[in-house]
Amino acid sequence: MSRPPARRMTPIYEQTIPDKQFATTLARGLEILRCFTPQEPVLGNKDLAERTGLPKATICRFTYTLTQLGYLRQADRQSKYSLGSTVLTLGYPFLATMSLRAFARPAMNDLADEVSGSVAMGIRERLNIVYVETTRSRARLAPPYTEIGFAHPIAATSIGRAYLAACTREVRTAILNEMKVKAPEQWGYKVAIERGIAEVTNRGFCVSYDQFRPGILGVAVPMRRPVGREIVVFNCAVYADRVAKGELESKIGPRLLALVQSIENTAIIS
Repeated sequence: MSRPPARRMTPIYEQTIPDKQFATTLARGLEILRCFTPQEPVLGNKDLAERTGLPKATICRFTYTLTQLGYLRQADRQSKYSLGSTVLTLGYPFLATMSLRAFARPAMNDLADEVSGSVAMGIRERLNIVYVETTRSRARLAPPYTEIGFAHPIAATSIGRAYLAACTREVRTAILNEMKVKAPEQWGYKVAIERGIAEVTNRGFCVSYDQFRPGILGVAVPMRRPVGREIVVFNCAVYADRVAKGELESKIGPRLLALVQSIENTAIIS
């Protein structure tokens, strides 16, 4: 079976207003790093050229330079690359200075064990929500895809819809307009987005019934106090066959909401 053609990314440098201070060459190099995903951790120069729209000769120079600097490493097949360990040094200082993660972790652990699921904290990364803290039930019944750094589409998940509900109207409109143009597959969740925003407005949390990950249910709550300039969102995910009908709304949602409200009321947020 032939592999479907790669979907070309829309590089950030094509989205910016012309600016003499903007270093397009640097932006191109960083966009190459974003091409690597958990689903496609190994890519060659041809793959990267398809995803970025850059000439293969340019890609070759970038991958060589990024490899020399440690941001990429050559895979077992010498013509392929994967992310290098130097990438970790970019994210760690950010995570280490986000004190909210350590403060929230014990309560997140307790809730994950209580519902035999996973609990995560996320912030926005373009049209995704990326996890900055996660925990899973020690009963080992928690859903997958809960590692720190994992990104979920903002429109397709309860945590993303909770984020949109917490945005100002102007910011939300800008995100939705960007979504229509650059991620039409997410725009298909428009009705679910509107429902999620209404749920957060009316009861403080929104739910998702296995729309994005079959068999996995989610509930999410946004923090009303920003961390720095970031809106922080929490979610709880469980397997559908391990919760009773209506339990998301009657138990797990209110429990997650109480957790977030407790953090807002007691944490010194930074």
